[in-house]
Amino acid sequence: MNTPEQSQLGKSSAYVDQYDPSLLFPIPRASKRAEIGVVGQPIFVGADLWTAFELSWLNTKGKPQVALAHITVPAESTHIVESKSFKLYLNSLNNTRIEAVDEVRQRIRQDISRAVWHGGPMQASVGVKMVLAEEFDKEPVHELDGLNLDRMDLECTRYEPAPDLLTATWDEAPVTETFVSHLLKSNCLVTGQPDWGSVQISYTGHQIDQPGLLQYIVSFRNHNEFHEQCVERIFMDIWTRCKPTKLTVYARYTRRGGLDINPWRSSAPGKLPPNVRTARQ
Repeated sequence: MNTPEQSQLGKSSAYVDQYDPSLLFPIPRASKRAEIGVVGQPIFVGADLWTAFELSWLNTKGKPQVALAHITVPAESTHIVESKSFKLYLNSLNNTRIEAVDEVRQRIRQDISRAVWHGGPMQASVGVKMVLAEEFDKEPVHELDGLNLDRMDLECTRYEPAPDLLTATWDEAPVTETFVSHLLKSNCLVTGQPDWGSVQISYTGHQIDQPGLLQYIVSFRNHNEFHEQCVERIFMDIWTRCKPTKLTVYARYTRRGGLDINPWRSSAPGKLPPNVRTARQ
């Protein structure tokens, strides 16, 4: 079984510039999910929305081509792809001659799909949308919508996940609210390097205490875990402690190595959020 420590994270790496899908390093979702009480079928659905900002290849005349790629990985997949291996894989296209843009898209879709269903039957393929250079100025920048929790002036003293900070008002009528914070920070599980993000929390249920929720978000500041795992931990902590009837957690992390990863988890199936970057991304 692949573990994060076996990946290329924190190690010197050879930069292959000819197409090589074997560079992709899948890591099972199951072990980290077990830590938060998710065994078997998760209670949530969702996807990991990736953006590849450094995508290039050669056309048949050897002329470099550039594009962005929006990549959607279903949360029901058995594995994630370690992000440095994803970057090395994309680098392997740099000096590879490929005839058509659609062939690039198909290769990425097929290779990532195989990686995230590593060794098992593919239940849902990965989505890939290519954005060519002439379309770059159509790419929007928009902040997450919701009431900004960061407006509160409060004391924060805990910097490891503290779900006991989460409380709800049980004796009042249920509400529907959406909150946003830009104070989410966690660290890479292996290297300890910082990961910066904004998080949007939407729910229906007993009213969640806002100061406690913000302090809880801040409590991830020194926590070592991958983006996908942090969002699932946030989802499960709120679901367990506050018991909403509906819940969605969506985080947009700033890019590292030309990639951003934006996990979205929801208690009910619904339309995926648009993969629109924030100003910090």
